[in-house]
Amino acid sequence: MKIHEARRISNLPPYLFAEVEREIARARERGVDVISLGIGDPDFPTPGHVVAKLKEAVDDPANHRYPSYEGLREYRVAVAEWYKRRFNVDLDPDTEVVSLIGSKEGIAHIPWCFIDPGDVALVPDPGYPVYATGVLLAGGDAFPMRLGPETRWLPDLESIPRDVRAKAKLMFINYPNNPTAATVDGTRFFESVVEFAKENSIIVCHDAAYSEITFDGYVAPSFLQVPGAKEVGIEFHSLSKTYNMTGWRIGWAAGCKDVIEALGRLKTNIDSGIFQAIQYAAIAALETSPEHFSQVLPAYASRREKIVAALNRLGWSLELPKGTFYVWAPVPEGYTSISFSKYVLEKAGVFLTPGVGYGSAGEGYFRISVTISDARLEEAISRLEDAGVRFS
Repeated sequence: MKIHEARRISNLPPYLFAEVEREIARARERGVDVISLGIGDPDFPTPGHVVAKLKEAVDDPANHRYPSYEGLREYRVAVAEWYKRRFNVDLDPDTEVVSLIGSKEGIAHIPWCFIDPGDVALVPDPGYPVYATGVLLAGGDAFPMRLGPETRWLPDLESIPRDVRAKAKLMFINYPNNPTAATVDGTRFFESVVEFAKENSIIVCHDAAYSEITFDGYVAPSFLQVPGAKEVGIEFHSLSKTYNMTGWRIGWAAGCKDVIEALGRLKTNIDSGIFQAIQYAAIAALETSPEHFSQVLPAYASRREKIVAALNRLGWSLELPKGTFYVWAPVPEGYTSISFSKYVLEKAGVFLTPGVGYGSAGEGYFRISVTISDARLEEAISRLEDAGVRFS
């Protein structure tokens, strides 16, 4: 029997990091000791008190049954309290917060709530691939907002054509940014986004997954801090990067109550919520002492400094990023992002993520993640130097 895929699946590109894993696996099958600087998966353990809370909650039979669709109220209250402490933003936990099975799940599903065939979503290019694929699965068209060094990796909203604005229903933004590590200074850019959204009746979806991974005194703002932001959009967040909980799959969306209600309504029809024991552990995470950050952030900062200094010795001219645990850099002349990634893998056994995997505007760049041990990072640097990898 011949299997015919639905068009939405046939048109779906392979997921970047699934391809990354396969590429690394093929090299390891050839006997290469690959050092992957590809996927941004924190190498530090989840805080011990969070794990202990999970163990305690798992033993309670009350948590073995179906959880609340919207998420435990205690969890949503903890999210609202965290926003108040961190950003001085007031949220109603009953109407302005919804739990997510990781922020990726919510990002992929939000287009299903607001995009019909023929509608447009504005997505950053380069950007996290799920923004565009979620739109594609909903039957919409993703219009790329090109990011580049000339605009400090911010979208030029005024360059978006009028006919595109008329069809646009959603806009995705993401700062601190993946993959470029770009940051915004204060809330000025977010203010311009709110104004643009109001003028064009566009729902804003800000992905703030990296807001707590910042360095050198930089403090990332929340989109929801801007007056009027809750009228036009929502913010996605996750415990994955902040508390080293990538495998736990828990996050949230917060903001405009009408958008939150629609996303929650969709979710009640397609999933049954998050295991309650994980939600209780997440509450413990949101109440984590600042000491957690005093241990993790300096380690990321030091690794960032090591890799940037090494690349600059090899001919690059990079500045230290102020956010995320990524370094974004151009490939040498004569290479594409894929050919350079393959060259480095073959010559040095080091994997770098090709920038084109984040969109066509990512061509000519690669991304490094510093979520590996210092020893392995230093070995990767030595391999790059010994292999003669140079920018110029």
